[in-house]
Amino acid sequence: MSERDLRPLIIPIFISHTGCPHRCIFCDQEKITSQPVRPIDSDYVKEVLNRAIHSKKFDTRRNPEVAFYGGTFTGLPIDRMKRLLRSVGPYIRNRVVRSIRVSTRPDFLDEERLQIMKACQVETVELGVQSMDDHVLSMARRGHDAGDVTRAVEILKRNGFKVGIQLMPGLPGDSVGKFRTTIEKVISLGPDMVRLYPAVVIEGTGLARMYKEGNYRPLTLEEAIDLCVDGTVRLETNGIPVIRIGLMSSPSLVETGRVVSGPWHPAFGFLVRSAIHHKAIEPDLPVPGTSAQIRIFAPEREIPLIRGYKNRGIKVIEAKTGAEVVGIAVDGTVSNGRVRIEKK
Repeated sequence: MSERDLRPLIIPIFISHTGCPHRCIFCDQEKITSQPVRPIDSDYVKEVLNRAIHSKKFDTRRNPEVAFYGGTFTGLPIDRMKRLLRSVGPYIRNRVVRSIRVSTRPDFLDEERLQIMKACQVETVELGVQSMDDHVLSMARRGHDAGDVTRAVEILKRNGFKVGIQLMPGLPGDSVGKFRTTIEKVISLGPDMVRLYPAVVIEGTGLARMYKEGNYRPLTLEEAIDLCVDGTVRLETNGIPVIRIGLMSSPSLVETGRVVSGPWHPAFGFLVRSAIHHKAIEPDLPVPGTSAQIRIFAPEREIPLIRGYKNRGIKVIEAKTGAEVVGIAVDGTVSNGRVRIEKK
């Protein structure tokens, strides 16, 4: 099995909106995840886990992790939190599952809930932060401020949890400058991972109403790519991995009319990673006017990034160099993040 196949295996359990005290302006978890709001109990958790374990793709070498997503996990009643977490316990003790991660709000953490999670093998807590600008948070109806984020990260780290932060560039009131400041503030907090989800206008949300009333302009696809390229590079340069870029596609999300506007693309993360790679290899490309045709040699795993989505990367290179790309081939001697050019 390749290194790529051994990436961590996440078993998601969606508790859509459950425990959430607010309905944020951008949110409709049912459409985003294709998971209807339904009571999630211990039997359901066991059903999901047993189905995952018997899947052909299940592999304990990938350190399977149960993830409670989509709601505010620490907003659940304490007894329900315990039941859900303890239903995973036997799978952890049998070493079928390694750990648990939960998503929650920065303002819904207290000592009792933290101790419950520690006792039940929760390893990672992801915080729905969205922005570190208080005006943006207020317009998004988040119900918390940037100070809550700072306090949440500090208390989670102090209690030994890995910390994830989810950001949403392009919300009402946001700007390029504000998002860059958000990135700098997140870097200073030193989380273990970040997810970037550019704001998308989904039918039935407050954001959709604002858009239809002419009170909100979402990011274009290119604007969102540029913001995420810049944010990803700065985060990862500072040792903070960006583990997800863009909403994951789902059957509900791709239905006609679900996405009203905004930078939705089924391969958004790949578009960003390809753009980052193109910036890295730019110094290796020939100066315009120095060659009519070029052949590109690169490490095998990086060729898709060079080609880009539907080979659009090739057109980008041709526009930059003024040369026709006549081929892209594997060269195992080329360093990662570099290319070798053969001029014709």
